[in-house]
Amino acid sequence: MNPWLPASPCTPLACAGHDGRTRGRAAAVVRLLAGCAFILAGVLGAPFVLLLGAVRREWLIRLWAYGVVRAFGVRVRVIGRRGAGAPGTLVVANHISWLDIPLVAAVFPGRMLAKSEIRNWPLLGRLAVVGGTLFVERERFRALPTTVRDIAAALRGGSRVVAFPEGTTWCGRGGGRFGPAVFQAAIDANATVQPVRITYRAAPAEHTAPAGAAAFVGDDPLIASLWRVVTAAGLTAEIRVLPQIPAGDCPDRRALARLAQTAVANDSANRSPESVHH
Repeated sequence: MNPWLPASPCTPLACAGHDGRTRGRAAAVVRLLAGCAFILAGVLGAPFVLLLGAVRREWLIRLWAYGVVRAFGVRVRVIGRRGAGAPGTLVVANHISWLDIPLVAAVFPGRMLAKSEIRNWPLLGRLAVVGGTLFVERERFRALPTTVRDIAAALRGGSRVVAFPEGTTWCGRGGGRFGPAVFQAAIDANATVQPVRITYRAAPAEHTAPAGAAAFVGDDPLIASLWRVVTAAGLTAEIRVLPQIPAGDCPDRRALARLAQTAVANDSANRSPESVHH
């Protein structure tokens, strides 16, 4: 079985509903246009941002990514140490939505590992190419060793690499197994793994189950997901920064994958006294 092509049981009809407050059509259209405008600004500005020094470039990327999530009407809550995840770190997270990408970039800007189909997405595809995304050709099993070598080389070169090891999106009420391939790259590069957990909640964020409005699962069209997000009022994206895992502490990639997956899935491991809410 190809490890880049796992199957998720989640479907838009069963998992992507919203029972909370909603925005009116006019307000939702404004949010949709604002979000797309932010993405377009990123596409147009990316070549110039790449000319800046590393510190200023990372600051601008974080600011822009945060702005994308907020423009679509989603609040951002960060729990844990923002200063973690230094360059050369492999950041791994559970995968729920297209929103995961700017959400993680708002905390940990880096080179994303993404399926090759994203190249053809409107606006986002162009931005992914300019931003140095590492693309995975999931249908070509023989491409796996090359992809692992490319990730390891990026980590050794000091790039922060962001991956979603579940390999596909889930609705947030349960997740898939972390595939071990990307963790082999961390071992080869002797890198540190930074696990994070993503959750989307409807207001009030502290007292509700994960919200399905943000879920982008199954054969859900991108435009349908965009519309669902902008019409769901009171949506909060929560990202929890968990303790780091040195790749050298694990005997092999499967053990490292299991350790990271357990950290992300275990609610007790996600509690932290440090929280920022925007």
